[in-house]
Amino acid sequence: MALHIKSDNPTKLLVEFNSRINQNDQKGKITTWERSRDGKFYTHKADNWSKKAWFKPVIKNDMLIFNIYAPQNQRLSTVTYGYYHGHLSETLLNHFDSAFEYALTTARPTAGDRIS
Repeated sequence: MALHIKSDNPTKLLVEFNSRINQNDQKGKITTWERSRDGKFYTHKADNWSKKAWFKPVIKNDMLIFNIYAPQNQRLSTVTYGYYHGHLSETLLNHFDSAFEYALTTARPTAGDRIS
């Protein structure tokens, strides 16, 4: 249950993603995602979805991979998985469509995911 984004420069894409979350100027700002206090994870900000799951980014070669994590002592539901992956894909397409070739969502957990 991971999102794999193929990019010529996945590190730059992640840096720009973080920059858009943190920026003060509202034009182009990413307002639907926030980072954890330690900066290692991302969660959706919508009231009904906040902290229902977390994404942890990993860079491997030409891929930016967002692995999904369930909240501690909880199991990740299919609905939450679908919502989080769909909205992260939408955010990347809306803000960075020229910075990556494709985004692929896995249907089953991968080695880096923590769903329970």
